[in-house]
Amino acid sequence: MIDSEPDPRLWLRRYVPAPEARTRLVCFPHAGGAASYFHPIATALAPQTDVISLQYPGRQDRRHEPLLPDVATMADQITAVLATQEPLPTVLFGHSLGATLAFEVAWRQEQAGRAPVSLVASGRRGPGTTRDEAVHRLDDEGLLAEIRSMDPGNAALLNDEIMRMSLPAIRSDFRAAELYTLPGERRLSCPITVLVGDRDPKCTVDEAREWQEHTRDRFRIRVWPGGHFYLTEHASAVTEELRTAALVEH
Repeated sequence: MIDSEPDPRLWLRRYVPAPEARTRLVCFPHAGGAASYFHPIATALAPQTDVISLQYPGRQDRRHEPLLPDVATMADQITAVLATQEPLPTVLFGHSLGATLAFEVAWRQEQAGRAPVSLVASGRRGPGTTRDEAVHRLDDEGLLAEIRSMDPGNAALLNDEIMRMSLPAIRSDFRAAELYTLPGERRLSCPITVLVGDRDPKCTVDEAREWQEHTRDRFRIRVWPGGHFYLTEHASAVTEELRTAALVEH
């Protein structure tokens, strides 16, 4: 059963408190990812920026909770929980599935009169583009192989036991990402910045450029050498992009 009033204590992680911050960055993890992935960004940007990392149900300390079934349901829950926070100029940042979620949340916030000041989408094709993908239907070994193929440079470091424990959440997230379709024409009023690796098997540079169709404001794209998790190799540069978005865009 999905909570009608999501609990901010479950969803929102502030690894570095920033009570005097004048801007906010909300981080949306990738498929199978957890809030802790963004701990280094919180450390780098606080206390000037209030960095919130989202923790989706079904992973880490929320592993016993029901998984959310689709992007729309997830976006509804996240929008509701973010509405409980003190208003601040806010940048939404998502990687992979997180980019799609951030876009859908930005749309909902805009319709409610609480539009973000900027959206930063990473490693994800434009919301209107589609692929015939069915990774979520693979057996466990196939799903594990897919995960390793997206980050071959760090494949040897992935803990097999932990990955197998996380498979239900990973499969559910892949299903949400792969079955997502844009519900009608949607253009945000805020700027969109897109970050992508030039060898990303899940998002070509041309697919990343399709994000420009979904803003009425400025569009910018940054391309780095690397695959789907290019941001691991270019962590400092990505963090500086986010610092600029959080401190300058507003």
